[in-house]
Amino acid sequence: REFESEIRFYTGDDPLDVWDRYIKWTEQTFPQGGKESNLAAILERAVKALNEQRQYYKDPRYLNLWLKFGNLCNEPLDLYSYLHSQEIGTTLALLYITWAEVLEARGSFKKADLIFQEGLQRKAEPLDKLQSHHRQFQTRVSRQALLGLEEAPDENDMDLLGTAEPQRSSLADLKGRGKKKVRAPINRVGDALKATNQTRSSRSLNSQQLSNNLGFAVFDENSASGPEIPVLTPQPWIAPPAPRAKENELSAGPWNTGR
Repeated sequence: REFESEIRFYTGDDPLDVWDRYIKWTEQTFPQGGKESNLAAILERAVKALNEQRQYYKDPRYLNLWLKFGNLCNEPLDLYSYLHSQEIGTTLALLYITWAEVLEARGSFKKADLIFQEGLQRKAEPLDKLQSHHRQFQTRVSRQALLGLEEAPDENDMDLLGTAEPQRSSLADLKGRGKKKVRAPINRVGDALKATNQTRSSRSLNSQQLSNNLGFAVFDENSASGPEIPVLTPQPWIAPPAPRAKENELSAGPWNTGR
């Protein structure tokens, strides 16, 4: 009630301070969140009340408020795109770190790297924090790529196994049904082994010929242009993104089943 009264009758020059203290008090009083905290409704009211106040566009408190609201939205990526188009928090490293983490969690590693590159080009503050998160991101992506290569089968290993075992035989004969005596071939020797070796050698020759004929283009980092973020045209803000469905809230309806 005290915060609501302060917001209603505030006459100072920093209304963001009241909302910032109100949200922090709510998070500390209701650490588990839920319906009792009413945090989603407070954040939604805050972003509406402080909308288009450009003096806060570079304020970390204002960006933090938006990012908390984005965590409660169904699609936070739309919110980050809106902040980027409106130049809200684009000078702060926290926007790019949070944006890239959501993309990385969804497997969009290339887009996440582009977001990091955008923040580095803008020299978002604190720059050392942004650089540290970018290096950690690159390490994680490289580790996943190496694990993927280790799990993939290697054709050279298959060839080595094939040469190490020139013939394969079973431990028992395969018996046929009926009166005729039928013996199934169980040994891969002689012509069968030669045929497989010829096939393997022809495949290796074909792969060698292809590798010799192919030309490799050398990447020149000096001539390549840096990564660019798609230009987003600012749009008039009609309403904030819809938050997630709130828990334990039932829609109103007629009371026709009561006794």
